[in-house]
Amino acid sequence: MTDVDRYSVAAARAAAGRDELGAWVTDFLASPGSDNGELAAGLGGRLRWWLGPVEVPLDELNRLAGPPGDPVLVPVDDDYWRDDVAELGEQVREGWEPPPVIVSYRDGELYLEDGNHRVEGIRRGGADTAWAVIGFEDPDERDRFTVATLGPRPR
Repeated sequence: MTDVDRYSVAAARAAAGRDELGAWVTDFLASPGSDNGELAAGLGGRLRWWLGPVEVPLDELNRLAGPPGDPVLVPVDDDYWRDDVAELGEQVREGWEPPPVIVSYRDGELYLEDGNHRVEGIRRGGADTAWAVIGFEDPDERDRFTVATLGPRPR
């Protein structure tokens, strides 16, 4: 299995079905390309309940970093947005589905933890939603979010 397959939306969905989404997130963040083992360790200690992948409107994500003029907490200059962001946008226009972004839920808001480049590429590609895996500090909070966003679970 290639990394493209291992970290796809379908692979995240399969991990969720096996109740292994937290492990999938940790592996994904530590993988080449993400290289964010430190973030994986930090999130793993704080976020223990996961949901996803779910499709999230880009405008509901509180992005930590992004280009000047975008709704982000920390604007960074355009040089930070490497050439691959333009390439990601082109790939999205051609039908590519990027790996899910990693999001945390706190105080009723969604915060983009990993995937700033992917979200920018998705935006530049003309899409207005992204697949996300969302982490929660509390299982009841996850369940309330699920019901409020996705509706009650069938019985």
